Amino acid sequence: MITPSQEVEKSLDPQSERSYNVMLFDLSVGGHHPAYIQHLVRYWGKHQLPGQLNIVVLPKFLEQHQDVIELAHSFGDRGVKFVPISSAEAGTLSNRASFLKRKTRNLQEWKLFRKYADLLKPDECLFMYFDTFQLPTRFLGRNLPCPISGLYFRVRFHYGDFQPGAFSWKERFQQWLERNHIFGVVKHPQLKTLFCLDPFAVKYFDRVKKASKVVYLPDPVQLYTESELNPKTLGTELGVDPDRQIFLLFGVLDGRKGLHEILDAVLLLPTELSQKLCLLLVGPIRFDHKVRTKEQIQAITESTPAQVVVCDQFIPDRHVQSYFQISDVVLATYQRHLGTSSILIRAAAAGKPSLSTDYGLMGEWTRRHQLGITVDSAKPAEVAKGMAQFLRESPQTFCDRDKMQSFAADNSAEHYASVIFQNLSAK
Repeated sequence: MITPSQEVEKSLDPQSERSYNVMLFDLSVGGHHPAYIQHLVRYWGKHQLPGQLNIVVLPKFLEQHQDVIELAHSFGDRGVKFVPISSAEAGTLSNRASFLKRKTRNLQEWKLFRKYADLLKPDECLFMYFDTFQLPTRFLGRNLPCPISGLYFRVRFHYGDFQPGAFSWKERFQQWLERNHIFGVVKHPQLKTLFCLDPFAVKYFDRVKKASKVVYLPDPVQLYTESELNPKTLGTELGVDPDRQIFLLFGVLDGRKGLHEILDAVLLLPTELSQKLCLLLVGPIRFDHKVRTKEQIQAITESTPAQVVVCDQFIPDRHVQSYFQISDVVLATYQRHLGTSSILIRAAAAGKPSLSTDYGLMGEWTRRHQLGITVDSAKPAEVAKGMAQFLRESPQTFCDRDKMQSFAADNSAEHYASVIFQNLSAK
């Protein structure tokens, strides 16, 4: 049987007329962006793919993500090169603090893509976050320097399939607009492949005449076999009281993650349940949320027996999974979140149930793969009810371990990279 990596290597045959030159374009440095690039660099070097992989990034990326740069260097001369834009170019980029500034930034990045595509002359450019390039592609994208492909994250035009009747007229109108817009984008003659991170949306593109190829792309999670953190002792080192159930909220902690709704929910738990609870907050708390978070935690400690443990710092990727392994329940209470989240995948890989938002793809994944319980995450009272269910019964009764492991395996970093390179290399 031919494996995905063999298919990639076959299609990138070094004996062909010429090797394939790919340009990745990503001018973001936080969130999932470095990990998504890292997975592709690892796959390229591990499988010794022929050709050239040029990765256009901000200068700041080289400073903040030395681990990714070092990974590329560890493979020697394997055709992987980071190409930072100039400091002057980076200095002129608008921030994303408002709608107008976001649109300005998108246009600035589009111009930089064209410049570096002209300079590097790739056979194909892969936008690592295509969502911000939809408008330029549709309305400014004629006669591009090369064919393009992209990763499409924030898909919601089909959310009515998941929760019929659960949306306001404004949301339904927005879904209609997005459907019509993206269906126009995929007709672009130089858009080669759209990698969609929502498996339930892909079928809709089959109905679009003259559409580009649209394929489902797994949301990747890299699991490490070794970590400096020992899960057997990590809880003790963090100061977690013995015999408490650990509810983990992980990542950049802010309103988007449902941080404040969770803290309010703890206050609503009956005393006999809150005394069983340890709320473990792991990850940097956004500066503009620190004061409110501190006040909420103080209210919990003064009026309930619940324990709150805070680890307000960035956690290196190699250590992340240890926090999931020591937890009993993983909190995925995003607020009207569009698209995917690696939180559900990491929880499934650790065999731990999730308390997830019932909205969109995350809610559908949780229900379909039996990953845990879904709630209306915008309502603290509903979040509290979900937490109470886990505290009253064994958390494992609310999930299916076989389905969880299958779900996690489908979203491996190796699978993600093989899907991308297999489709990029198909000339």
